Amino acid sequence: MDAATLNRLLTGDYAQLGAGLDQFNKQHQQIFNFSHLTTSGQWVLLWNRLFEYLADADMPEHREDCLVAIKLLSRDKTYLNETVREQQLACLLGLAGIGGESCQCRASEEVQVEALKCLSNLIFQSSKCQELCLNNSFTEGIMRRIKTYKDGNVCYDIRYFDMKLLFLLTAINCDIRAKVREELHGLVYLVETLDLFMGQAAEAKEFSDKDLELINEVLKVLFNLTVRTPLNAVPEEEEANQFHRLAVVVHDLFFYRTLNRDKIISLQSNIVNLLTSVPVSCYSELVSPLNPEDLDSKTVVPFEGKNVYVLHVLVEFLRRVFQKSEKKSDQYELLSPILTVLIKTIRATALNRRYVRSEVLPPLKNVKERPEVGTELRNYLCSLLTSPITQIADLSAELLFVLCKENVGRMIKYTGYGNAAGLFANRGLLGGRQGNTEQYSSDSEDSDTEEYKQIQHAINPVLGCYEPPKPNPLEGMSEEQKEYEAMQLVALMDKLQRQGIVQPCKIGEDGRPQPVDHIMELQDEIPEQQRDHKRKT
Repeated sequence: MDAATLNRLLTGDYAQLGAGLDQFNKQHQQIFNFSHLTTSGQWVLLWNRLFEYLADADMPEHREDCLVAIKLLSRDKTYLNETVREQQLACLLGLAGIGGESCQCRASEEVQVEALKCLSNLIFQSSKCQELCLNNSFTEGIMRRIKTYKDGNVCYDIRYFDMKLLFLLTAINCDIRAKVREELHGLVYLVETLDLFMGQAAEAKEFSDKDLELINEVLKVLFNLTVRTPLNAVPEEEEANQFHRLAVVVHDLFFYRTLNRDKIISLQSNIVNLLTSVPVSCYSELVSPLNPEDLDSKTVVPFEGKNVYVLHVLVEFLRRVFQKSEKKSDQYELLSPILTVLIKTIRATALNRRYVRSEVLPPLKNVKERPEVGTELRNYLCSLLTSPITQIADLSAELLFVLCKENVGRMIKYTGYGNAAGLFANRGLLGGRQGNTEQYSSDSEDSDTEEYKQIQHAINPVLGCYEPPKPNPLEGMSEEQKEYEAMQLVALMDKLQRQGIVQPCKIGEDGRPQPVDHIMELQDEIPEQQRDHKRKT
């Protein structure tokens, strides 16, 4: 920045200030590092001078440009913590229309929006500002204005940046999150806000791009407020009612359309993230009654007398994510939310489980390929069972196991024992034990196809697919030769064990693998395994 421009900004001469601000803002529009000002001390001088102008009630029409300059300077956090003062934050709050004791002039909408942008930068960049927000009227001011949205007097830009600011506050500071949720009843008012935005587009059931941007910001704030809810938590009665109301509104959101496909995918992604925090008990709200008059609608998917359109969208969302998550590094971030939501969905009601099962685990036809090979949902999920990302492997196993009604034999049928062995070991289900099948109805949902029945006898349960007959490698050997080969194998395994390369195990009484001291201990397992095999076949 040249000396003349800096001089116009620092002199206090309002006649020169406008030209100086205009020049500064144009020069620094794309600048994020102000080292040319911070190293010389000019950044601090300019920062404090701009706030002096804002605090002057007699200053003419330069407030918006002053705020733009502050917004640009706040991109560099080098001196923010040691320079920003509580009065300056209060000034911005006043100009943003959400509190503050100073700068009580009636600000235009443009000034309010720029003040909100400045506050967003400060909250993101400065830990001191985050702390100050706990002790001033910051969050109360935003929530107070949110309550006035229904009057229709707050413009789109102000509402949008209100939500951006509230998202930052609740994302960065856990204490603010608790305050908004518990003291300021944020969950109630934000759900009402969603309802309001949907009501404004209810006739056409179609969102504009701006509608979706605003709704996405509300959903992100709601996620911050609910993220602490555990997977199987049972909320208090009042909280449960709030969550049920939220689930109803989220259900209705799925039925709105938009011309921009990317925007609707973003909406669905934010809904899925939010649903990860909604208790299982509320998931029954995702299925609605089936109206015979609407059967031709694109938003009707009939199943057992209900409209399961929302479940259909969730399953298709999973399918789309699988197609996107080719990189292993992306898998956890992309897959974890939707897998969690589908697990909650199928645990909520038997109808939900039956529908998702019909999509993910339909009756088997092609079993000549391994379960993890192919492009169907079952193939993708089976391929994740051996993923090095253990959280994803566990979520995929949980989803498939619940779809199989926690029946070990059925799980082996659809995934192969090799893929499911990790799940069985973790849950103590090795050695013929069964899962918690009592919670499911006794009626069978298996309906084997003719293709499956024809080759069922030749399916290798470990691989989970058809295996052509192979010649017996022991054929033609004498008993002495067989015994010699067996002892060679034992010796090799013993060597691997002593070198720490492998750790042989046997199945303990708890159904989990237990290490053995010597390889010969495995011999004790053989009679019991043979009896189990005869019992199963």
